[in-house]
Amino acid sequence: MIERLLPVAVAVALTACAVGPDYQRPALELSDSWASAPAIGPSAAETAALDARWWDRFGDAELSRLIDEAMAHNQDLAAAAARVDESAALSGQARAALLPRLDANAGYTRARKSAETTSPGVPLVGDVRSANAVLSWEADLWGGLRRGNEAARADFAASRYSQAAARLSIASQVADTYFQLRAFDAQLSIARDTLKTRDETLKLQNRRFKGGVISALDVRQAEAESAASRAAVPTLEQAVGQTERALSVLVGKSPRALMSAPARGKPLEAQAIVPAVPSGLPSELLERRPDLAAAEAQLIAANARIGQARAAYFPSIKLTAATGSESLALASLFTGPTRTWAFVANLAMPIFDFGATAARVDAASARQRQALAGYQKSVQTAFSETLDALQAQGTSQSAEAAQEQQARALRETLRLARLRYDNGYSNYLEVLDAERGAFQAELALVDARLTRLRAVLSLYKSLGGGWQGDAARAG
Repeated sequence: MIERLLPVAVAVALTACAVGPDYQRPALELSDSWASAPAIGPSAAETAALDARWWDRFGDAELSRLIDEAMAHNQDLAAAAARVDESAALSGQARAALLPRLDANAGYTRARKSAETTSPGVPLVGDVRSANAVLSWEADLWGGLRRGNEAARADFAASRYSQAAARLSIASQVADTYFQLRAFDAQLSIARDTLKTRDETLKLQNRRFKGGVISALDVRQAEAESAASRAAVPTLEQAVGQTERALSVLVGKSPRALMSAPARGKPLEAQAIVPAVPSGLPSELLERRPDLAAAEAQLIAANARIGQARAAYFPSIKLTAATGSESLALASLFTGPTRTWAFVANLAMPIFDFGATAARVDAASARQRQALAGYQKSVQTAFSETLDALQAQGTSQSAEAAQEQQARALRETLRLARLRYDNGYSNYLEVLDAERGAFQAELALVDARLTRLRAVLSLYKSLGGGWQGDAARAG
């Protein structure tokens, strides 16, 4: 009986169709290249490939060390890795539901029977020993279990893509925070140098006032400018300390290690600006963005769960086969006369459940539409971020060049203003205005350099990591 039914059931289950829609990638209007982006790179025919360690291209060994440390110790990444392990376990659980299950059990029973209902001569107290093996299997005729396995595998893939997205995000955050720290370092150095210069000017003005060369007005103006510079220093020192601690948290340092400041590498102006993006970079590169891959995997899972819910409309068949031994004495437990076996085939068919199954199907369909909208929104956002980053790369370069020109001009203006004042051709207000302008221009130049580096970071992140052409890969 078992030998005839089990192969038939297995064959039927393997050839049965899975209910529910098969996944098809949504149709999207994608561009073949960044036609609206400025042509700032090599030939459009150049193929771009991902560069896993894109942060090394900035040429700062300390930055690379900090990102490597974050990859190993950041707590958000530790949580993401745990979510991957959880999804892997759930995927294995769903896969196991497709296969037969074998259980073994052994038992011992000692019981006393009623003297009123037991025949004379039969012992009232007896022992029963048993050992059994039970093989059970649910025939997946309608593909509900297969759809569940498909959904679990997609969830597992989504968790892995989400982990990759988290790694990309953390690497970008570490680099951004590091560049911000180096910018604050540079601005603090400018503020301290300016304070030192203004303190020296104040001493000189005091000597001139005592010698009757200038009025008290010039002294008070010099004193005010010195105080303004002195007030800027502690503000920037606080910003440096806060950024140091934020960077330490990102790289996963312990609370005790937070007391020590992170090491510095190259100054901001020495950071390498990476090669330009190929102007004809194909839109398919966005498919390598881990957040888009995660969104599509979630859509695949939601699509599969529609079939899993629909399978509840149809009958389910469960087969159970058991074999074993049952004996009053342990010595005879595994002898021929004690053998037992059983085969059970169970058919369950839903008849009327007040719309519960239909509601579950409707809910699964609604979740699929939510996942579809989320995926399409992610694609839109990805293209918008990439176009913004491409534009920012060009505009930030122009802005930095203009700011550098302004700073250079104001430094020369300050030199000339001091020369005119020392020779009696102008009053001290011209010097003060030139000092203020030069100070603000130096600070703004640091901000412009930071903005340009951040534009490069945004481009890396929007494209899912670094890129390299055929020549780079061949080398």
